[in-house]
Amino acid sequence: MGQHATAARRFAFALALLPFAVQAQGKLGYVDMKRLLDNAPQVQAGRERLQREFATRDTALKQEETRLADLKRVFERDGALLSKADADTRKREIDALERSVKRTRDELRGELKSRSDQELDKSWQEINNTVVDYAREQGLDLVVPSPVVFADPRIDITDRVLERLRREFQTRQATP
Repeated sequence: MGQHATAARRFAFALALLPFAVQAQGKLGYVDMKRLLDNAPQVQAGRERLQREFATRDTALKQEETRLADLKRVFERDGALLSKADADTRKREIDALERSVKRTRDELRGELKSRSDQELDKSWQEINNTVVDYAREQGLDLVVPSPVVFADPRIDITDRVLERLRREFQTRQATP
């Protein structure tokens, strides 16, 4: 089951509980999960790790794409001057390189998506745990995640959770 379906169910469940929490005069909180995912240093560090991890292969793919474009350009310019056998050989070379580039691009895209999902899952869990820990420490009875139709800024805990995520990240970075 996807994260969106799970998040939607959590949201629906939270909305169903909202009247009971309000009746009980419970303390409510709101958190903008998208903003946390966009700004948490844990997520940003994961993106940077992925960029470093895939940089060499991405550069190699771009070089192959450039080589393919050059071969095509030369073939278009000089193809009519080549013998039939030489033209067929060049065409097969271009076709083979084109298939190789496509296959490499598809593999790289698939692996990047898989690794991105892994990094996001790891960050999502840490962010979620931080929200829960903060809510418990502050005595909140219910925290409603985004998206919501309206949340009074008084109950928005996003900035405080984000600050805590930053501190935790810095502490981990300082620890050898």
